[in-house]
Amino acid sequence: MSDRTRAHVYVTGTVQGVFYRANTRETAEEHGVDGWVRNLDDGRVEAVFEGPEAAVESMVEWCHTGSPAANVDGVDVEYAEPEGEEGFRIRR
Repeated sequence: MSDRTRAHVYVTGTVQGVFYRANTRETAEEHGVDGWVRNLDDGRVEAVFEGPEAAVESMVEWCHTGSPAANVDGVDVEYAEPEGEEGFRIRR
């Protein structure tokens, strides 16, 4: 488990109503990353990625572009110890 890491990400910009969450889930599953993604009331998207460091880092990088219709202004990320996420889901 020591090769696993956790990234808690907040994405700002035009990231709601543009299939950002669905694309995040699809991309995370392709990378073998666990966690979740959800819309926030303030217009941001929040996500947690857990998995091998390289895969989590690729997800963080992906967030800077996101779904094809998104217009990302910024990505804030904090790294922490994994908490045992399993699978990847869209939270409401």
